[in-house]
Amino acid sequence: MAKKTKKIQDYDRAYALLRHYVDFALRLSYRGIEYRGVESLPTDGAIIFAPNHTNALMDALVILAMDRRPKVFVARADIFRNPMLAKIFRFLKIMPIMRMRDGIDEVRKNNKTIEKSVDVLRDKVPFCIFPEGTHQAKYSLQMLSKGVFRIALQAQELMPDVPLYIVPVGMRYGNFFRFRSTVRVQMGTPINVGEYIAEHPDQQPAERMNALRTLLTERIKESIFYIPNDEDYDATYEICAAVAKPLEKELEGKRGGKRISSLDAHFEANNLTVSQLQEMKEAEPERAAELLALGNEAHKLRNKHRVSMSSVSVKYPFWSRLLKALFLVATMGYWIPVSLLTLPINALCAFAFTLIKDMAFRNSVRFVVNLVLWPLLMIVYGVLLLVFLPWQWALLAIVALLPAPVVAHEVYRLWRLIGSDVRFLGQKRLRNIYKEIREKMLNK
Repeated sequence: MAKKTKKIQDYDRAYALLRHYVDFALRLSYRGIEYRGVESLPTDGAIIFAPNHTNALMDALVILAMDRRPKVFVARADIFRNPMLAKIFRFLKIMPIMRMRDGIDEVRKNNKTIEKSVDVLRDKVPFCIFPEGTHQAKYSLQMLSKGVFRIALQAQELMPDVPLYIVPVGMRYGNFFRFRSTVRVQMGTPINVGEYIAEHPDQQPAERMNALRTLLTERIKESIFYIPNDEDYDATYEICAAVAKPLEKELEGKRGGKRISSLDAHFEANNLTVSQLQEMKEAEPERAAELLALGNEAHKLRNKHRVSMSSVSVKYPFWSRLLKALFLVATMGYWIPVSLLTLPINALCAFAFTLIKDMAFRNSVRFVVNLVLWPLLMIVYGVLLLVFLPWQWALLAIVALLPAPVVAHEVYRLWRLIGSDVRFLGQKRLRNIYKEIREKMLNK
């Protein structure tokens, strides 16, 4: 009897065990991860997740950690050319997909991927495809490719009795390039593919695909912090940062003082600011032009003087960091040796960064290096401690070392922010620009 071929979506014990460790490491890689709308996901059919794509590998890991269900992903086909990497990607439940930039002959090879995708959906295993086709480290959205709609329409045709949903997902990172940042994940309004087809029976295949692309684009935009990717992008982002904190307090007051999470408040304030700017461009173009000019000047000055956006968004950065600086001084007996022991990780990351031009991969590289190297270093350090210290003291030292990568990076982050605050306080013109932006935007 022939041995049954194992499908990519089938249960794998090694994969399941690895996932516990990877999900745990992911949580440690961010100061905060918040998921919104997961409880409202459809449960009566198959799901295709369609997230925005801004942070390379981290996007997939964030989606994977949403719940304990297995998920199958697709990634660009060129990274599968190495046979060893192809085996690793299959183990990680990732399938190759060709892109238009690879040429029309290569795109035709997607038929096999589409067949496997349909098989995954038949088994009610969530399938994830990034419809932009490539990542972009911006709070915006690129044109969606048609791959997700080809898969969805073919899958629905082959399983007409099973509801199939395309679920837009919006990911909003506090910073695309900094380790230990934050991420907010919003489930958008699902598109019921079968219902859509029934409601538009006269649409031709190409027309249907374009209409679904327009619909999904709008629903992803509703789920993300969206700034139109035009000449005003940088200025708009600066304006959003300048008014975020006071606007959050204003919105809180309108809710009767009811508090919501800081990530939700920031998301709401940012999108409201973008909406107000767009309305201002139409109703008061001169006022909008003045604001955007200030935003552009702020962007140039802030980058020139290496001022973090965190310094801008905190109303009193000096006092907000002073206590943290005092805390760092008081605890330096712990974090200095801990930081020194993580130097191999930082050295390897620094070397890897010199080989990678795309900064969006930095968090992915740092995550993988920490994931693999820190357990190995802990084994080495643990053996050395047990050799040179009484076992009781060695055990205490090992426990103290366990969070070393997180501690070291948090210390670095706080010192970096303190330096940014000092530079910001020394830039009177920059502070006055942000003050003027707040006054013009908030009508004060």
